[in-house]
Amino acid sequence: MKTDRSGSGMEDGPIRILVPVGSLGAGVREEELRYGLERGAQAIATDAGSTDSGAAYLALGKSKNDRGSVKRDLKLLMKAGAEAGIPVIVGTCGQAGGDLNLDWTRDIALEIAEELGLKPKIALLYSEQDKAVLKARNAAGRIRPLPPLGPLDDATIEACDHIVAAMGAEPYVAALKAGADLILGGRTTDTAVIGAFALMRGAHVGASWHAAKVAECGAQCTVNTGEGAGVLISVGADGFEVEPLSPSNRCSPHSVSAHMLYENSNPFRLTEPGGVLDVTEARYDPVDERTVRVTGSRWEPQPYTMKLEGAAAGRFQTIMLIGVQDPEILSRLDEFHDKMLHALYQRARRALGETAGDFHISLRLYGWNAVSGDRPAPDTPPPREVGVLFIATADTQELATQIANACNAYFFHFPLVRDKELPSYGFAFTPAEVPRGPVYEFKLNHVVEVDDPLELVRTVWIDLAEKGVAHAQG
Repeated sequence: MKTDRSGSGMEDGPIRILVPVGSLGAGVREEELRYGLERGAQAIATDAGSTDSGAAYLALGKSKNDRGSVKRDLKLLMKAGAEAGIPVIVGTCGQAGGDLNLDWTRDIALEIAEELGLKPKIALLYSEQDKAVLKARNAAGRIRPLPPLGPLDDATIEACDHIVAAMGAEPYVAALKAGADLILGGRTTDTAVIGAFALMRGAHVGASWHAAKVAECGAQCTVNTGEGAGVLISVGADGFEVEPLSPSNRCSPHSVSAHMLYENSNPFRLTEPGGVLDVTEARYDPVDERTVRVTGSRWEPQPYTMKLEGAAAGRFQTIMLIGVQDPEILSRLDEFHDKMLHALYQRARRALGETAGDFHISLRLYGWNAVSGDRPAPDTPPPREVGVLFIATADTQELATQIANACNAYFFHFPLVRDKELPSYGFAFTPAEVPRGPVYEFKLNHVVEVDDPLELVRTVWIDLAEKGVAHAQG
């Protein structure tokens, strides 16, 4: 299987990239793939993960998506790419883009290749970082914090289970130029994955990055986001067009322009490795009832940096859950929260003493203020019911569960007013205590300066046409 790399510039017309879905495993649609290929797609590109679901997936090296869903989508893409002779590009493999996450996706791809009888040339782009290398760069002043964190120290680096550096487009461009049929990348910015092919083919730089930003979540940039899964972007010499892969869906100037706000605090500027996308002067014009053309996007080169993400397992938690419908309690929820929390701390300290260590208990009132933690205004009407989540955090799982056990009776029967008949709240399940395991957290919010966009990236090749020979670069 060899993909077509003919044409190095814009003389052949716009560069068409099929973005089949917002994230691999979310549900590629076969009919949309066919439509995009019929429209002349020259590459298939998709993201496969993010930090949205928390630090556990990097710390554990696992995907939140089930293997079957990822295999289904990747199988459709690999088959379509092979039949059309175009490359398939996947970034942030396995949810978090660490080495274990990437290897998990690699194994799925090799399984698919065997099942379909394909012989692709596969590029694996690893972006997990060696701690010793990062410590040296930090000592040389080449790592700096992003708000709200402060300077990085060796202890924080050492505490991380896995650390990745978010790649830009350059490793993908290099792999495409080297003839990759399938690229599986580690942690990468969503836009870099989508824009790499257009950049490799010499399309307008600002338009390539802007088109990638618009298309990063597939059909999220369309008017009817539930009507399809993907989009087709066509990047030219001075702008780009975007259209849904579903003929029954459409894009509008509003739906396309609004996507600059997705996961971005500034609707006009987006920072990427090596530069900033500026869409302040961008124009969004309808081409027809389904397609929008965008011009005026600019790319401002900047010193090259890669964002570092490091995750680790921390202390342990045990949880319990009740539901409350008592009208008196619902009318005095803040008071109820404070009194119960105080009583639970007292109970845990009396029951376990010094053996409990430096523990923590929190109560989250779902239906009241569990998401924000902010106290509602005094005139806020009481809810019909609330769910109260108890969370004990301690140095070990055993201690967290012991604290929950000690607090059990107080949590399920705590009265708002003493000397009244004890209430019983709605148990969600029994046994009441649920050991949740360790708390996973991100420990890094920093960028590392690099002289070469490839210097922190390791490329491994698997050429199945050459009996599965693998070799590494970098």
